[in-house]
Amino acid sequence: MEEIILVFPKEELEVRAMEFKKEFLDCGERIINGSFKLDYVDDYAEWLKIIRNNLKKETVNPKWVVSTTFFAVRKSDNKIIGIVNLRHYLNDFYKNSGHIGYSVRPSERRKGYASEILRQILEYAREKGLTEVCVVCKKENEASRKTILKNGGILSRTFKDEGEEHEAFYINTKKH
Repeated sequence: MEEIILVFPKEELEVRAMEFKKEFLDCGERIINGSFKLDYVDDYAEWLKIIRNNLKKETVNPKWVVSTTFFAVRKSDNKIIGIVNLRHYLNDFYKNSGHIGYSVRPSERRKGYASEILRQILEYAREKGLTEVCVVCKKENEASRKTILKNGGILSRTFKDEGEEHEAFYINTKKH
């Protein structure tokens, strides 16, 4: 795995962001976890406005919570490897989604990037004052479970959502 950094999305990343999104769609994946609607919004400028509004309580959609979204960018070639979203707190709507969502583009999976993305966002969460975060995955998603456990996840509960089994883990951010 090559070194990656978390970068807040900006206008200059539009072409790379759309290539990132296209790779998921080309692989038949409609959902890009952690992308905060990049998978649903076709206009990049509109998406940037949404994630910028999510940064402050005064501008976030009342149904959502304050959150920060980052691209995970490989330093050697500036390729967007993944995406991650940190919810700064949870409301009833997000209690089964957890604080953190993330994805790695299909061509870059199984290289350790997900673990590194989660490690870096846990550091950011600690800087934002979160001492513990909840991370949720589908029970069948062995890769995500391993990523969460590698980063100190402790299984808290299992639950069904829309007929699918999920697992919720808590991670102490002070250990990162």
